[in-house]
Amino acid sequence: MQIRDLPYADPGVPDVRSGTRFLVWLGRQQLGGQVKSLLWGLLHHLGIAGLPLGIGIAVQAVVDRDGGRLVLAGGLLVGFGAAISAGDVMLHRTAVTNWITAAARVQQLLSRKTAELGSVLTRRVAAGEVVSVSTGDVEKIGWFVEALSRFAAGAVTLVVICVGLTVYQPALGIVVAVGIPVLALSVLPLLPRATRRADIQREKAGKATELASDTVAGLRVLRGIGGEELFLGRYRAASQEVREAAVRSARMWALIAAIQVVLPGVLLISVAAYGARLALDGRITVGELVTVYSAVALTYHPLRNFEEIAMAFSFSRPSAKRAARVLALTRTATAPAGGEERGATGDLYDPLTGLRAPAGLFTAVVCGDPDVAGRLADRLGGHPAEPGADHTSVLLGGTPLDELPLETARTVVLVQDKDPVLLSGTLDELLDVPRSGGVLPDRALAAARCEDVLDALAQASVDTDGDPMRTRITERGRSLSGGQRQRLALARSLVTDPEVLVLDEPTSAVDAHTEARVAAGVSELREGRTTVVLASSPLLLDRADRVVLIHEGQAVALGTHRELLAREPRYRAVVTRETDDEPMPPTPRVGELEALEGETA
Repeated sequence: MQIRDLPYADPGVPDVRSGTRFLVWLGRQQLGGQVKSLLWGLLHHLGIAGLPLGIGIAVQAVVDRDGGRLVLAGGLLVGFGAAISAGDVMLHRTAVTNWITAAARVQQLLSRKTAELGSVLTRRVAAGEVVSVSTGDVEKIGWFVEALSRFAAGAVTLVVICVGLTVYQPALGIVVAVGIPVLALSVLPLLPRATRRADIQREKAGKATELASDTVAGLRVLRGIGGEELFLGRYRAASQEVREAAVRSARMWALIAAIQVVLPGVLLISVAAYGARLALDGRITVGELVTVYSAVALTYHPLRNFEEIAMAFSFSRPSAKRAARVLALTRTATAPAGGEERGATGDLYDPLTGLRAPAGLFTAVVCGDPDVAGRLADRLGGHPAEPGADHTSVLLGGTPLDELPLETARTVVLVQDKDPVLLSGTLDELLDVPRSGGVLPDRALAAARCEDVLDALAQASVDTDGDPMRTRITERGRSLSGGQRQRLALARSLVTDPEVLVLDEPTSAVDAHTEARVAAGVSELREGRTTVVLASSPLLLDRADRVVLIHEGQAVALGTHRELLAREPRYRAVVTRETDDEPMPPTPRVGELEALEGETA
């Protein structure tokens, strides 16, 4: 895989059972790149390891005044130098390619998961953690994948050096063969503590990032209540905790680095002292002493790879664990059923709550609790709101949404969250979404009562000749009011013209007069299409063909808005915000509600 071939046509199905398994899977996916990097790394390191041989032969040739061997030594040094140059250049090239392609694969997997889960993602994982995984964690994971092949090349080189020196000069070679494994493994006792400190640092950094994200998102509210200094103080304290944790982690890694410098120095001194004694006794030549000494000195380079892989694994394992946790989230717990695809039309029915939205009608749902309404909206869109919750699938025309391909489910059912996001770009680009073609943008804007929004955009346009459709909307629609953003998001949902449209509090940020006009516009535009609105506003409820009351997680009453006001005290308590001394009737079971539906029909 080359960088020019990115992105991947298919990034694959990752092993997300744990962070370590995810790293192993990622390494297997790039086996070809790892082998290339390993081979170039061997050429580079073995070239360095071969220099002492050429130097030793040259020294001994000078001592013996042997011109032929001196020429041979020169040729060896030139060859080893060429191998070092070529190996270093290509090792860097292949290693960086492994890093970038691994990071790109993880980013593609995260993007695919984000598209699959939609707004449910940030309800299951904190927004700060999502940001951390998609930025810093991706880099750390790529670092480990890149360092793996260089570590393997360094380990093989050390084995070759130990075996080679033992054969070349057994007396000194045995000392080196015993000392180098000790050097390579000397930092292992310190790694658990270093890893724990690094984990604490990353945890605190993630919390600080989440706090910063929340502060930025709510900056307008904070300014309104004068809470900037309070949250600034909280972030300052959090950042100081991150700094202290980073210093403690750095101290441990500095100790590990120091050991990697001191112990090779001790081995080098020991080899020099013992080798000098052997040379004085005449048991080895000066050239052999220089060769062994130089070889031990140059083991510093492959040994550095042991420290790096320890750091890379320590930093990447928690990152891979977080990435695996995000990638392990599923749209539903039920696996898609095989066989031919069934129809995706008809009534929308939730077996868990007993809610039924007949095809072609405008159904309003009253929950009383905004959180319950949000979770119900997610369920109606095929997303279980909480891991471990009941994953009974919602049915559309008798077909479980779980059994529909994701593309089909997204086409027939669209859920607009209560806090929709507007992406930066022009209004034309905002409304340029996959759609049936049955609703034009001007009709959707009119139904959502966006006249004042269009006027504001026309006045704000500088170089678009007053065309609001070409006026650029800032990130998240910051230049617009909350009600204007909400109506533009509603127009975007309407223009898609899905078979089933689920709206969660679509008019919570607009005034009563505008809300009444929006309710009329949506009702007229969606006539003959299935529409479900979760709201408690009488202006919206009065426009609905039928209203369903959800109480304690169950559909307990249905009828028109006026009928429920007259006969259902629980409904009145939610809609009119009034209390009633009348005792609450028992909650009917789902079967009883279905019987009531039949009588109403």
